[in-house]
Amino acid sequence: MNRRRFIQSTAAFATLTAVEFAPLQTISAFAKEVDDFVRGPVVKDHPLRQVSKHVWIIFSPDGFPTPENQGMMCNITFVNTAKGLVVVDSGASVQIGEMAIRQVKKAFKKPVIAIINTHYHGDHWLGNHAYVEAYGASLPLYSHPGTIAAVQGVQGNMWRTLMEQWTNQATLGTRVVAPSKPLQNGDELKFGDVTLRMHHMGTVHTPFDLCVEVLEDKLMLVGDVAMDRRIANMDDGSYLGTLKAYDTLEKTGSTIWLPGHGEPSANVLKWNREMFEGIYRPCEQAINDGLPLEEAKLLVLKDPRVASRARDTKGFESNIGKYVSLAYLEAEAAGF
Repeated sequence: MNRRRFIQSTAAFATLTAVEFAPLQTISAFAKEVDDFVRGPVVKDHPLRQVSKHVWIIFSPDGFPTPENQGMMCNITFVNTAKGLVVVDSGASVQIGEMAIRQVKKAFKKPVIAIINTHYHGDHWLGNHAYVEAYGASLPLYSHPGTIAAVQGVQGNMWRTLMEQWTNQATLGTRVVAPSKPLQNGDELKFGDVTLRMHHMGTVHTPFDLCVEVLEDKLMLVGDVAMDRRIANMDDGSYLGTLKAYDTLEKTGSTIWLPGHGEPSANVLKWNREMFEGIYRPCEQAINDGLPLEEAKLLVLKDPRVASRARDTKGFESNIGKYVSLAYLEAEAAGF
């Protein structure tokens, strides 16, 4: 048991007798006080970087949570509008959110006025906690209705617990603060000189991904629908849905694709499309030819679209087997 977990357990035990006969509200309030008292360490400052006229990011160089990076694995985006700052994806913990708030307070003399969470994976919304503490509980938190329901349900506490485990408790003290204001495909949010248009294209990375288009900048915040030199987790997603989504996104006229993981550029969709085609199409062919999963994996690894990217793709060796299995199952289902 590490020191922080020991302190948390001891604090809880020391007051157990005092709350044994207390009302439920008192017990809940006390549990919150224990969580607030035992917090993970402060996250070091990461610099703001301007991407376009209105868009700034705090870039995360890592693709996966570790004790060393304290869960700092997802880009945090700020849209600078005449009305204030809009955050798209708030990070993986209250500590990361607090770090981001420190940075924007140095750079801008304006408040955060809204948050948009692109989907229900915790590295994109657990930082909400810091913003409602800093800017008040009435701060609008937007997402797709399916994401709202997921975070309010099983996904919320599951992701909080997973992030604590993956970071060796560095994210302790983070509370689940779910988005509550729904956004659908085609909805627009106007903030003075900036208009944000939402794109939901069915099941892509998850069933409820939102891509956020900054119309004035011809920039698309794609969340985890596409990544830079990393393959999106497809456990809840669809290869065919993703490829179809890319067709839709390319028609928007956007020229910069800003992913949740990796560098923004004009080539993010192209990189992902070719990688996904290289994984899915050999599996599709294997199904048509009656080949087993093991043969499909060999075909994928030989595909030039995959082979040329393997060395530069984070987590490739440890995850390619799972990616192929999911593609094979999807192709099998599509064949019926």
